[in-house]
Amino acid sequence: MAITAAMVKELREMTGAGMMDCKKALNETNGDMGAAVEYLRKNGQAKAEKKAGRIAAEGLCRVAVKDEKTAAVVEVNSETDFVAKNEDFQAYVEAVAKQAVESDAADLDAFLAEKWHLDEAKTVKDALVDKVAVIGENLSIRRFEKVSAADGCVVTYVHGGGRIGVIVEAVTDVINDAVKEALTNVAMQVAALYPKYVSTDEVSEEYKAHEKEILAEQIKNDPKMAGKPDKVIEGAVNGRLNKELKEVCLLEQVYVKAEDGKQTVAKYIEQVAKENNAKLSVKRFVRFETGEGLEKKEENFAEEVAKQMGM
Repeated sequence: MAITAAMVKELREMTGAGMMDCKKALNETNGDMGAAVEYLRKNGQAKAEKKAGRIAAEGLCRVAVKDEKTAAVVEVNSETDFVAKNEDFQAYVEAVAKQAVESDAADLDAFLAEKWHLDEAKTVKDALVDKVAVIGENLSIRRFEKVSAADGCVVTYVHGGGRIGVIVEAVTDVINDAVKEALTNVAMQVAALYPKYVSTDEVSEEYKAHEKEILAEQIKNDPKMAGKPDKVIEGAVNGRLNKELKEVCLLEQVYVKAEDGKQTVAKYIEQVAKENNAKLSVKRFVRFETGEGLEKKEENFAEEVAKQMGM
């Protein structure tokens, strides 16, 4: 399969690896993007599994709260940052969030087919088409999620003027200002440190096995580990996996406001529960980041890559 400059560009953005390393990885895997990411990770050349989801795109995330038990977050994309800063567009995204918090739609198609709450003669999709005509750019309601807490409460947090929107759902028998403030702090943690899971209990054995395979290959390619017994290598793999899980699991992360720099989010929640005589736990979180999975336009980047690679 012919390897194009655009493919190299995409892999470079996904992994942070060097241009020539990306070209080699694609050649070795016959252009299979997923396999190329694996190749780079196993050879220690991927700086992080950034994926296309980490590439910025334009638009906004907004949250809407119905009451302390119900909230929704939406992402609406625009073509340019200029439009994302437009007051008319911002007001529209707020309206979409309010639609979502009242919606019972199970998916985006059903959501778009609902009556628009500001004009029931139109559907949500009709209102979107009208807004495109007014603003003059292609707009997209990309996703939404509604969270309803049956046994506790929800809190929300919006970061960076709408770049990130977070909802945290908690199970609690006490809902007061102190508990809600603590949960807001947890929502800020979710926005800042991008956990994938609430706790290690949620991590599948398949995920662990896959990561152990990657880590094992990395360690085997480490000159410092050359000739080490299998038992030592296994211990190193398990050690690195445990460290990784602490980074991707919310409750195992170090709480960003920890005064001693060591307190985990789980211990922070325990502390707040004790201080408020509450049974308190984090059930789940939703984190939307604008442009996650979308690629921002860079018109001349592929040409630049091709020139440097002699393609």
